[in-house]
Amino acid sequence: MTVGAPGKVTVIGAGAWGTALANLLAETGAVVWMWAREPEVVESVNATCENTLYLAGAPLSRSLRVTNSLEEALRGAEAVVWVCPVQYSAALLAKAAPFIPPEALVVSASKGIEVATLRRMDEIFAEALPREQAKRQCVLSGPSFAREVVAGAPTAVVVASHDREARLAAQSLFQTDRFRVYTNPDVVGVELGGALKNVIALAAGVAAGLELGHNAVAALMTRGLAEMSRLGVVLGARPATFAGLAGMGDLVLTCTGGLSRNRTVGVMLGRGRTMEEIMGDARTVAEGVATVRAVHSLARRLGVEMPVSAEVFRIIAEGLDPMEALHRLMTREPTSEHPGMSPTGGRS
Repeated sequence: MTVGAPGKVTVIGAGAWGTALANLLAETGAVVWMWAREPEVVESVNATCENTLYLAGAPLSRSLRVTNSLEEALRGAEAVVWVCPVQYSAALLAKAAPFIPPEALVVSASKGIEVATLRRMDEIFAEALPREQAKRQCVLSGPSFAREVVAGAPTAVVVASHDREARLAAQSLFQTDRFRVYTNPDVVGVELGGALKNVIALAAGVAAGLELGHNAVAALMTRGLAEMSRLGVVLGARPATFAGLAGMGDLVLTCTGGLSRNRTVGVMLGRGRTMEEIMGDARTVAEGVATVRAVHSLARRLGVEMPVSAEVFRIIAEGLDPMEALHRLMTREPTSEHPGMSPTGGRS
């Protein structure tokens, strides 16, 4: 059970992940309101305790309340959990911010980078919230499929904030005997880990769709983690964060799990479907499709070499044939696994 759960928690966003977190919090005894854009979600959850649009078949807590009014959802909230697609968050936050109580703890569980501005979610909140509240804003990330969380599967995640008390408050808010929460002061690293792993998951999905075997997927994951860390360090993140839950942990889950939306998109690309066909059929957002464009721009601006992400960008944005992307990766100039590493413990 959560220790010291606030009287009212508001979850903004009623997709699968938002619904899973809202249900988790409701089961701890908190009074939970969830804001949903879609009227059918409001109706189905309130009437049947099931989100038939995004999480069909998963029974939800009877105490969970859903509304499509931001004012009603946020009124009196002591904690606000933001779970909206990153590309739409700034516009929605502009509407929601006037209703967020200034003392409320704000936790972002959205993973991605805004394409238009290259901002992370913590940067988006910093511009929309009062200064002191923005300092306490938290980020929740880590390997966590929504459907497994709703089912009560053991899960471990990480929460980051620049403010120690805020980290501990968020940890206490979410912690249960099935949902273990670790803390980390590295906001930038946790944000980037959650965003960048989606790009590598697209690559892993492409490899699976092409039936390239386990060796290829392992190579993409390992080299993908290296370039995630490379970009992160340039942006001020701590390397150790990428070896933790928000980095390697989430990367492993998203690259190998059948419930991963990003991996699924990659698989379809590997099997010959076009992005237009895939997006036309999609109901839920695969954040990596947008994030790879932002990552490509960031890498070029900062001069960071990210070959796996660059080939995913070419497949997504330029329609490059996946087999050609593979050839480009495999025929790059041979190099060291760790450039600049000095030999230790004897002669090299």
